[in-house]
Amino acid sequence: MIIIAARSFVLGLFAAIACTAAAQEDRGYKVYQFPANRIPVIDGKADDWRDFPDAWSVGTDQLRDDSGKGRKVDPKSLDIKVRVAWVAGLNRLYFLYEAWDDHWDFADPGLHNDTFEIVVDGDLSGGPLIDTLHPNQSLPWPQRYFAYHGVHAQNYHIFTPADGKDWALLWGPQAWLKKLPYSNIAYSYDARPGQPGKLTAEFWITPFDYAGADPARAVETQLTENAKIGLTWAVIDYDGAGEGGQKAFWNLSAHRKMYGNSSLGTVFTLMPLEAKYRKSFEARWSFAVTDMARRSVTFRDESVGPVTRWHWDFGDGATSGERHPVHRYREAGKYLVVLTVEGPQGTSRMAKLWDVAVE
Repeated sequence: MIIIAARSFVLGLFAAIACTAAAQEDRGYKVYQFPANRIPVIDGKADDWRDFPDAWSVGTDQLRDDSGKGRKVDPKSLDIKVRVAWVAGLNRLYFLYEAWDDHWDFADPGLHNDTFEIVVDGDLSGGPLIDTLHPNQSLPWPQRYFAYHGVHAQNYHIFTPADGKDWALLWGPQAWLKKLPYSNIAYSYDARPGQPGKLTAEFWITPFDYAGADPARAVETQLTENAKIGLTWAVIDYDGAGEGGQKAFWNLSAHRKMYGNSSLGTVFTLMPLEAKYRKSFEARWSFAVTDMARRSVTFRDESVGPVTRWHWDFGDGATSGERHPVHRYREAGKYLVVLTVEGPQGTSRMAKLWDVAVE
């Protein structure tokens, strides 16, 4: 048992090392930040996205033909626009996918379905993410699949639309990712199979640094302002049955195998809030109990805007004028702590009742 465990560890370590050499292409793509009071309602409509900068949309003109036939995307045949957003404090990526197609193909219950295929690599770890590209092909398929496939980066085949079947093929053993509280989707469309028309898919997904078959052990990607993430997609367009249906694979990446290797994808940057949604001056702070035995608490000023004076009231009669003070409470308890800041724009206060508690 010890030998087997050691072998598994070494193989896992080898696989991890193979995944670290990320080389995603950064073309300047941006992820828009919604303020917390404007989180999009997942209803298949575009009205919540009206403030999204049009220059940040990724359209048909960004896609390349990946079928080997050298064709150019014709907006009269297929025209898409993709918008991506996030909300600070929520580890979610929001998407608005709008597409006009001259022939929607979604009658088949299997893979033969117009598809929006996303690969997300939240921590830019890079490397292969599917069992067929595992660096050690001598491993049994179940081990390569259940312990490796989709674990450090995830691939979503999103059916456009999903008619009489689940909304996506989550390419790996993480079927739980397709359900709340990890994702949500809504469609609106005006065509039947074989007809032209427009489709809107509005959805969000949760990127994971580690996502195995057991959600209890999963580790979400922590999305933060100005961070970069690996994100790319392809559009699979079916225009009929069989090879004669002229299936097309339109890719945002320059590499067809982006579907199985996140190093071959593209990079998006999580943008700050637009200025109109930000307060120019506001008191903010956080804290950490850094020595429980001594009841020592470290406070950190995170105020927005120019500050010339800080006044901390620790709730036990003690105060401080430091920006980032450390305070030792003499008695156990829960305290009302208040930070008041002053600057050229005035005065601002942030009080937190009983957040700070020591024993």
